[in-house]
Amino acid sequence: MLNDLQGMKHVYIACGYKDLRKGIDSLVEIVKLGFQLNPFEEGNIFLFCGRRTDRIKALLYEGDGWLLLYKRLTDGKFQWPRNDKDVKGLTPQQYRWLMDGLSVSQKKVIKPVKIGKI
Repeated sequence: MLNDLQGMKHVYIACGYKDLRKGIDSLVEIVKLGFQLNPFEEGNIFLFCGRRTDRIKALLYEGDGWLLLYKRLTDGKFQWPRNDKDVKGLTPQQYRWLMDGLSVSQKKVIKPVKIGKI
């Protein structure tokens, strides 16, 4: 499910490490108070990571209730941004990089050629 987020409007990553023992209510408070975002907006998913970067939690509001997803990798780790006070919106490409074990901030990306600039 977390490898393919078709239909999501926004993907937000809670940078830094969070206590993954927290449940839905505590994670909603982090989104509301800590990041000043609306956790009740449908189509937004919020990702959280603990100190062991081989597992993440995802929080999603479905209009009638909350969905809390938990993913633990069997091999490898997520390249999680460490700026503790930050929340970052991810593009679909950055999300794929994260799920593939890459950094969401690639230092060098091949950019597509624009027509007329050859």
